[in-house]
Amino acid sequence: MDIGQLFIIGISGKTLTENEAQFITENNIGGIVLFGRNLESPDQLKKLTSQLNSLALDHPLFISIDMEGGRVNRLKSPFKLWPSALEIAQTKTTSEAFDLAFEMGDQLLDLGINLNFSPCVDILTNPKNEVIGNRAFGTEPETVSKYASATARGLIKAGVLPCLKHFPGHGNTLLDSHEALPIEETSLDVLEEREFLAFKKTIRSKAPLVMTSHIVFKEIDSEPVTLSPVMISKLKNEMRFSGLVITDDLGMKAISNNYSIKEVPVKALNAGCDILLYCNDLEAQPVALKATRQAFEDGNLDTEKIKLSIQKVIDIKLKYLN
Repeated sequence: MDIGQLFIIGISGKTLTENEAQFITENNIGGIVLFGRNLESPDQLKKLTSQLNSLALDHPLFISIDMEGGRVNRLKSPFKLWPSALEIAQTKTTSEAFDLAFEMGDQLLDLGINLNFSPCVDILTNPKNEVIGNRAFGTEPETVSKYASATARGLIKAGVLPCLKHFPGHGNTLLDSHEALPIEETSLDVLEEREFLAFKKTIRSKAPLVMTSHIVFKEIDSEPVTLSPVMISKLKNEMRFSGLVITDDLGMKAISNNYSIKEVPVKALNAGCDILLYCNDLEAQPVALKATRQAFEDGNLDTEKIKLSIQKVIDIKLKYLN
């Protein structure tokens, strides 16, 4: 069972270490996520992504990055810089937003990157929210869904997979889930009229991935969305999203301060997530992978769900990356 296909992991530097290469190949890891620590120049990045691609066994690796534009531009100068989502929505038409996303996707693909954790479908309902701020396209579901859809379609047209985030929406929080666990009082009725509506409409863009948020909506569930079967069921069943549900970084303190490394991947997969994202806590990766395998062998994971998630990963790679 290729459990490793359900993991996207970070690496330590601008070149791949021998241990990292060994871990990726021996465990048939599904993908890599790149950060500033991995990026220096176009030539360096192309060499790194080429080396990563050479490690793929039966199916290509997801080679991913956060390139939203604005302050979330992992690729700094000499790479091209891009405007924020809010700036795009305020100064561009949706057709121009599509063209910008296509151009960005074309650059990413040339560098060997095939998955972009963008666009944000968060609605900025709290103006004091600095976590999202200008990462959102706007304050209304209609605006956000139109521009997020155009961005997703532009990336797909360029050959790069978009990932809609952060389900069901991070736009009302004050706390940063990198540092603490946000707890929201938003009711299900409000979510359905606002946040769910934006995601429902943007899902029609055929984006193949949706990322969960580490937020507790206490009127609905006591668990954060990433670990909530209730919330993920709403995405998969009520919104009929048939693509891959990926967690936000499981090393963020919203999760790591409240759950053990060993229990997190099991809870996320049992909740309905398909891919586990480990960005910065490199030591947690082997522990989480071992715990996931053990849970599978012990019958603490739903065998059919895991098989389906693995098959969905493979199917999306075959459809988009080959």
